[in-house]
Amino acid sequence: MSSNLYPHLLSPGRIGTLEVKNRIAVTAMGVSLSEDDGTVGERIIAYHEEQARGGAGLIISGVAGVAWPVGAVAMQQTAISDDRFIPGLRKLTDRVHAHGAKIATQLHHGGFVAGYSHARWGHPLWGPAVPPAAKGNFTDYFLMEELAGLAGMKMPELKILEQEDIDVAVQQFAQGARRAKEAGFDGIEIHGGHGYLLSSFTSPYTNTRTDKYGGSLENRLRLTLEVIAAIRAEVGRDYPVWIKLDSREVGKPGGITLDMAKEAAKLVEAAGVDAITITSYHDTSVGKLHSESNIPHLENWNLPATAEIRKVVSIPVIGSGRIEVDSAESAIAKGETDFVAMGRKLLADPHLPRKLTEGATEKVRPCVYCYTCVSAIYMGQPTRCAVNAGLGNEFEGEPPMAGANPRRVAVIGGGPGGMESARRLAALGHKVTLIEKSDRLGGTLRFASLAYEPNERILEWLRREVKEAGIDVRLSTVATPDLLRSIGADAVIVATGAIRDMPPIPGNDQDHVYSGDDMRRMMLGESSEELKRKTGLFTRIATKVGAATGATANLALVRKATHAWMPLADTVTIVGGELVGLELAEFLSERGRTVNVVEEAPRMGKGLTLVRRMRLMAELAEHGVGLHAGASDIVIGKDSVSFTDASGARQTVPAGNVVVAKGAHGDLSLAEALRAAGFEVHAIGDANGVGYIEGAMHGARGAVRAVAGAA
Repeated sequence: MSSNLYPHLLSPGRIGTLEVKNRIAVTAMGVSLSEDDGTVGERIIAYHEEQARGGAGLIISGVAGVAWPVGAVAMQQTAISDDRFIPGLRKLTDRVHAHGAKIATQLHHGGFVAGYSHARWGHPLWGPAVPPAAKGNFTDYFLMEELAGLAGMKMPELKILEQEDIDVAVQQFAQGARRAKEAGFDGIEIHGGHGYLLSSFTSPYTNTRTDKYGGSLENRLRLTLEVIAAIRAEVGRDYPVWIKLDSREVGKPGGITLDMAKEAAKLVEAAGVDAITITSYHDTSVGKLHSESNIPHLENWNLPATAEIRKVVSIPVIGSGRIEVDSAESAIAKGETDFVAMGRKLLADPHLPRKLTEGATEKVRPCVYCYTCVSAIYMGQPTRCAVNAGLGNEFEGEPPMAGANPRRVAVIGGGPGGMESARRLAALGHKVTLIEKSDRLGGTLRFASLAYEPNERILEWLRREVKEAGIDVRLSTVATPDLLRSIGADAVIVATGAIRDMPPIPGNDQDHVYSGDDMRRMMLGESSEELKRKTGLFTRIATKVGAATGATANLALVRKATHAWMPLADTVTIVGGELVGLELAEFLSERGRTVNVVEEAPRMGKGLTLVRRMRLMAELAEHGVGLHAGASDIVIGKDSVSFTDASGARQTVPAGNVVVAKGAHGDLSLAEALRAAGFEVHAIGDANGVGYIEGAMHGARGAVRAVAGAA
């Protein structure tokens, strides 16, 4: 089966002499999957091989360090700074080529951003001039346990480059290009953006030199043009070479602008590059901006700039930055971009290109833009994905198929962990019964989907996958040992979620105080005698909202209904500043409520990945949400909440309603009871302690591998 839905996106394309089968590229990303010594090993080879199987026309392997370990920006970064790295790189290109894909490498020098190189080996940071002082400190958003990992770090030494150093850097790029060609890469992307060495020379924000490498745009771009010329001298004119350029620098007054980027694009085209990847960057000291440039939270963030640059060059341009599939098709059709480089989408589902080609768009596992992938790198860990637990683990292979002897597996709990377990087991040929005590699938992910819309995409995907797999789904059913014996269960996966107790806060027994479960039931239109008593309005809730939340729930309708009407006062105080509390604060503030969040921990946002946390907390503050971390002695009054703040002063905030968004904890009682009854039991997800979507999906993968007998 083929698809005509995306005739432009799925059409063949060309970059110089390089021909690719479609216009989808895996964007270059630092994923920290190489070996500790910079060599390419099985883990990153299998990662890229899966992308090749998935049908991407072009894979761009990220941040190959031309001066490694100097200029390294992360642990386990790929190196291309010595001939000893060529054999591993050759294994990578051979494995990718075996699946009909093309692969390029990105030549990289971290420059001023190479903090890892300094922290581990003490190397100074290379750059054009002493940069301006930071305007902010994004570590303000780190949790205390995360800050502990930064303890002992020193301010890095800067190496302001002299001509001899510049000559060395140019040759490092040139020799990296030679090695890339010898290793069998189909092309090279020069990293000329993101504040790295070349970008730091291009930007007037960081380049205040007065010699031939500073001043005019032509001078600031001189290093980049010398690198292009040196690379061409090594690899020849016919070898595909392109460059990634910033279209602008967000939050850097006097930095790169779109007009500058357009002139730079014309200069690099004249210098002989075959294409330009369009990106943008930001002031890294400002937390929110980490999701407002190269990895944007807003859809199609970089497409307008890409279209403008496309007008002034005759070579192809490659767009990037949260471009949805339909937008990609439209932009290519209108000539606004020639290729689309996808990052997070292809981490969530590396088979997206193949599924589009087959016309199976609904089978694409959606990215929820939670920033787990990049936040892991920030924390010094290999990349991972909240919704694709196989990311970075491709080298382990898939569990064996059931064959003629399928196991009978009961999965208890219809939330994300249970649905993911059930669909994975069914795909391996096992006989699965999914048991859910409520009347619909989704668990707390249904509530999370109202508070944060992208979660709805993975919820609906999981529901479709379960339905299409033909799994025996039993709703409104309580799992008992007798039931499990009646279906002949060989193994049981318990994915029943967490218990959400009301913490012992003075005043928590008043009618205007809701637990997190109360809020979930209210927003989803679910009945509860306690909720009926508290609101006195449950009939209206069920009428306005409940009709939209049946077994085939359309959460968009629920979202619309709750936007228009909610039985909450104008002032709401949320006790608890972790993921649930902050996303609920966002939800309520968007619906006109005056919101305060009171949290006992010294910093808020636990459960949110760092990059998502930085954005959400900044936006809450911008929207006037009161954020009170480090609170103690919390007391809920009749129409207020009082507490002692971090400075020791007593504070009172208004609270027509109070929502207590804390007290959730794991519950293994069912798992232990079933083990005592003689069953093989695997407990996953929030039953083990709150782990949210990522914990559920990763737990499901592990349990399925155990049940299926993976080596």
